[in-house]
Amino acid sequence: MLNFEEELKKFEPSPEIEEADNAIYQQDLTDIMDIAEQLVEASRR
Repeated sequence: MLNFEEELKKFEPSPEIEEADNAIYQQDLTDIMDIAEQLVEASRR
């Protein structure tokens, strides 16, 4: 049976995941909320 406490002690984050995470958060991407705000603004005109 797995001992989750022991497994968590051995955990090390993957450097590739950290790099990808940083690259994603540094980009200014349009998300669904940005699109919704643009639609609301366009409908007010």
